[in-house]
Amino acid sequence: MENERYVAAIEISSSKIIAAVGRTDGVQLDIIASEQIEGPETVRFGIIQNAEEAATRILSIMDRLDTRPEISPRKINRVFVSIGGRSMRSLTRETNLPLPDEASEVTADDLNALTAQARESAIDASLKIIDVQPRSWRVGNVTTQNPKGMIGPSVGATFDLIVCRPVLEQNLVRTISGKTGLEIASMVVGPLAAGHMLVTPEEKRLGCMLVDIGAETTTVVIFKNGHMSYFATLPLGGRNITLDLTSLKILEERADEIKRVSGNAIAPEGKTNLTIDGVKMTDVNNLVSARAEEIAANICEQIHYADLEPDDLPGGIIAMGGGFRLKGMAELVSRTCNLNIRTAHLPEAVKIEDARATEQDLLGVGSVLYTVATRTDTECLETPEHNELPETGEANTADEDDWVAPQREKNRRHKAPSRWSKLLKRVQDAITYNDEEDDGEQ
Repeated sequence: MENERYVAAIEISSSKIIAAVGRTDGVQLDIIASEQIEGPETVRFGIIQNAEEAATRILSIMDRLDTRPEISPRKINRVFVSIGGRSMRSLTRETNLPLPDEASEVTADDLNALTAQARESAIDASLKIIDVQPRSWRVGNVTTQNPKGMIGPSVGATFDLIVCRPVLEQNLVRTISGKTGLEIASMVVGPLAAGHMLVTPEEKRLGCMLVDIGAETTTVVIFKNGHMSYFATLPLGGRNITLDLTSLKILEERADEIKRVSGNAIAPEGKTNLTIDGVKMTDVNNLVSARAEEIAANICEQIHYADLEPDDLPGGIIAMGGGFRLKGMAELVSRTCNLNIRTAHLPEAVKIEDARATEQDLLGVGSVLYTVATRTDTECLETPEHNELPETGEANTADEDDWVAPQREKNRRHKAPSRWSKLLKRVQDAITYNDEEDDGEQ
């Protein structure tokens, strides 16, 4: 690629932590490497609960990325972080700005002033504004999607404020910047990034719904007239089905396996005498289908909360997330909402070069990579500098010129600890702490 640069992103969800690196020219994105690790109990409903454990896992996968041949000898020195969780949703705000006279032309400064008004809107003190998305613009009494350059007495806008509980962002910063030392280039709203990459402009104009069923949350983003018009996060996901199955007196790991292998969101007609490890399949079917129907009903109810009807969304449903891997789940949601449904796929502008990764695994973190690749010019990797020796191979014995002293001072600095050494230190500290506890008991 010409003018290529590298971008890195990390997504921390309730089921796993995944990080990826992409190479881009600002148009095409090649995902060259990714690493993931299971993260149960460290995150609940999108909020980090155990910062120490999450940091250890992040350091592990970042070190693995740094040593991948596709990246080495480069090092990841900053990352874009996907943010999402149970408290994240949208609030609608109207703003208006009078112009000097009826013949005034709308400028970029006017639009920025309206956006600033929206960001300063009074909201519930328990929430924080993460992003501001324009839904529509008005110049005088004319609604438009391209207000810049239009002439009128005033300009106004309808904005969607993306809000969440402050702890959602605070715990990400505390864990990533505070405990791993990684620089956060920016927070990126994961569902909006997914909408940017996975939903076509035609679908957005027609009206459609992007649905992501995760482990503990389900995100619904509705688009209409080319822009987002509704955003909500539901506290339901695939893990709810797994936990329901544990009521059959089986461990969660086994319940999850039964769900994935034998579960069906649509209950089969009639009863069966089949059993799995002593568990009746009839009981499994009843539990799985009941919870799946609840999730589907809540997804479809969001259409009405957005003051829309299914007929207003001819673009249908774009489905992503592990919850849709449950047999029959896509059909159930489609049938319940009375909308067509398709599985989300990477666009042609995004290629996966990492042979160990699957497309479905990379939809979330890949969306963040694609968003920052096409909307920023940030470089996330650094190449180590190599100090060249003279051709004779002998050390430079020149006088202390202006450029020599700073270079020698730089060479005298201690090398910063690697991420792997930080990880080892965490393990050593934990061992030492446990030894001290044991000594105290004696």
